[in-house]
Amino acid sequence: MNLLRLKALFVQAGCSKLYAKPLAENDNSKNQVYFGPDFQALNLFPNTGIFPDSSPKNPIFKAKLNFGWLLPRGGVAEAPGAQLILYPQYPEVRFSGFLKGCAAVPSDLMARRLVGRVLFLGVTGDRRIVGFVAAGDSEVAREFRDKFHQPTHGVFIQLELPTIPTPSDSRAKLLAELRRVHALGWIDSRQLDASGALKPCDAPQCGGFTLEAELGIPKNSEAEPDFLGWEVKQHNVASFDRVEAGTITLMTPEPDGGFYRERGPEAFVRKFGYADKLDRPDRLNFGGVHRVGERHTTTKLTLAGYETARRRITDVTGCLALVSDAGEVAASWSFGKILEHWSRKHTRAVYVPSQCRTEPRRQYAYGPRVRLAEGTDSLRLLAALAAGAVYYDPGIKLEHASSNPEIKRRSQFRVASKNIAALYETVELVEL
Repeated sequence: MNLLRLKALFVQAGCSKLYAKPLAENDNSKNQVYFGPDFQALNLFPNTGIFPDSSPKNPIFKAKLNFGWLLPRGGVAEAPGAQLILYPQYPEVRFSGFLKGCAAVPSDLMARRLVGRVLFLGVTGDRRIVGFVAAGDSEVAREFRDKFHQPTHGVFIQLELPTIPTPSDSRAKLLAELRRVHALGWIDSRQLDASGALKPCDAPQCGGFTLEAELGIPKNSEAEPDFLGWEVKQHNVASFDRVEAGTITLMTPEPDGGFYRERGPEAFVRKFGYADKLDRPDRLNFGGVHRVGERHTTTKLTLAGYETARRRITDVTGCLALVSDAGEVAASWSFGKILEHWSRKHTRAVYVPSQCRTEPRRQYAYGPRVRLAEGTDSLRLLAALAAGAVYYDPGIKLEHASSNPEIKRRSQFRVASKNIAALYETVELVEL
């Protein structure tokens, strides 16, 4: 077995990405395997859901993995006990349970304190994770140490797989496509539906749909990156010389708790909403900027739940919640839901400035400079919420409220374009 042969086996197992971590002696089944001093590992390794599992003295999250060990002659032996454990009090992530319930586990290498081992983890398109551990004196480990030295993703090093685009390849393809879109000038507003059909789009949010349609991206129905691992975000600007202007919608997760979830969005708007401020008849709205710790003057709700002073999660069973003066939870998002949503979609993002005109018809143009943002994790998002840089700014409306009620849902978290650096390790301005 050498590194080239190992890569081929990962490709045969369906992997499109491959990461490696040199293991310390205490990276084993007893002490768990250290995956980093933040939550970036969630961005690399898909999970089946994040949930709290804690005691008052030891608050933690767990994330189950669809994991198996790569066999030396091909094939994968499933390890159903594998999971990530998230310790928000430090913070850090560890890998555990990887030997439980598996008939072909590498227990001789992963149950003891040994030097020089290398753990390889492949990720498939259907969100499975495939592992292989190389002994410290093996040809694979020696070849790896000769070629690779510096981590590229937290504590992990990404390796190129045969015929699989590397991050630099995807970056180049993304920029080439954005350069092409910019050169088109004004583009008729449209959207690409799930079947691949182009349809007209005539609404204020069509700037994003139009750009996605030009990139061949159907209207988002899944919480996955849009284009070759990049999340594509557009934002309106008055001038392409001011790429940091405007406001950006980061994500639109529906509440998973509180009155909203228990009684439904219509009942929520009737109780906590208000009459349309433009006097449009028979319409109720729920909107406005809600920041952590600030009572909104119109809805009279306060966004709460994240400890602003220490910038950390102290109760993993808790949530980010809109709370009334009487203490009623109007709507809430569990920390597990927020962590999962952000880690699945926002590892790498491109922010594209746009302009709109409505005469003679709605059209969009996209700027010559874009920002590439990389290196985020869910804790950065929560810290930005605590600081007020990210806020809840919904656009929920109930039309024909007294006759034939029609609800329009839009629970969105937004950020001023100039503040996106709070969410990432690096933000690079690129001329197309």
